[in-house]
Amino acid sequence: MTAKLIELGNTVIGCGRTKAAIDSLRARCGTPHRFDTIDVRNDDLVAEWAADVLARYSAPDLLINNAATINANASLWDVPANEFSTVIDVNIKGVTNVIRHFVPAMIARGSGVIINFSSGWGRSTAPDVAPYCATKWAIEGLTGSLAQELPRGMAAVALNPGIIDTEMLRSCFGEGAAHYSNPEAWAESAVPYLLTLDESHNGESLTAPG
Repeated sequence: MTAKLIELGNTVIGCGRTKAAIDSLRARCGTPHRFDTIDVRNDDLVAEWAADVLARYSAPDLLINNAATINANASLWDVPANEFSTVIDVNIKGVTNVIRHFVPAMIARGSGVIINFSSGWGRSTAPDVAPYCATKWAIEGLTGSLAQELPRGMAAVALNPGIIDTEMLRSCFGEGAAHYSNPEAWAESAVPYLLTLDESHNGESLTAPG
């Protein structure tokens, strides 16, 4: 997504937990883009990061919440408590922390689109991934409520990105993940679509092309 957004003329600001990945983005993308090592589960860190970003840049036109993790395949009763908590903390609390500290600036400006990544498993279920399903169903509900709270001129949407060959998918599908588009191919069609979203889409549950 980052590469395609930049190719289309956008300034991209983002964060992630893995320092090596963030360092790679910095080296490849340069200025005026910005990437920081932040764990979105930590509200204090997100607050500090958002305050600094907003002081140096304008409020985002497009806020994308795509941080997520998944439990190792297991029946719900076999998922360890700490693993369940990690999935909840990243997939729900992490999204909320980012919203808490960026959306007020978007509201003050009176425009902007928030895209919360959902999943096909936020609208259906499957065995062995109950914690993940629970969080993505939560994202659908959270986004719907947020959409009702936003002023005119803004939008919040829940986006099912479709099935993409990622490390997360391989943890569930194994070698079968290779039958699906890789992230680069997905971004070619999905990113231009994301950039078309506006206030007319507020409250919708959408599925990305690709």
